Amino acid sequence: MLSPLFFALALFVRLTSAGPVFYRWRVVGKGGRPFIGYKFRSMVLNADELKANLEPLNEMKGPVFKLTNDPRVTPVGSWMRRYSLDELPQLYSVVKGDMSLVGPRPPLVTEYAQFTEYQRQKLAVKPGITCLWQVSGRNRVSDFDEWVGLDLEYIRAWSLRLDLKILLKTVREVLVGSGQ
Repeated sequence: MLSPLFFALALFVRLTSAGPVFYRWRVVGKGGRPFIGYKFRSMVLNADELKANLEPLNEMKGPVFKLTNDPRVTPVGSWMRRYSLDELPQLYSVVKGDMSLVGPRPPLVTEYAQFTEYQRQKLAVKPGITCLWQVSGRNRVSDFDEWVGLDLEYIRAWSLRLDLKILLKTVREVLVGSGQ
């Protein structure tokens, strides 16, 4: 059903920047188990190498990197991120069983290596494509421990009703283009 959209996004990525259509990201799942996830590539080809130069500009307190107006993001990547379209290939990770639709976001392997015991608690459950953090002002949260607090709140209060509420809020966020 999503094939036409996937094809169009893949074509946009391919025609507007050099490199592969998909970005393979090494992330950590439930219990600290690493896996390879996929996204549509939204950054320049050498984005991982350029990240080291941008570390002093990190807007997030803690082991996670976040930068508004990241210069590594391509114009098409910026548009895809705004509507979270770059995240769609993660549905493959859901089908494989590495992720669920709702749950704490999976950290990069390099970020996980820097986690405190408190922060590692977020991996008590399967990571998700969307989470409480994403629908609770993700662009305003600048302290990773606050983000982890939202993840732990989700884990403690988990219910099918909460998952449905987060999914509905995610649809709203995607439609209004609140992503960055």
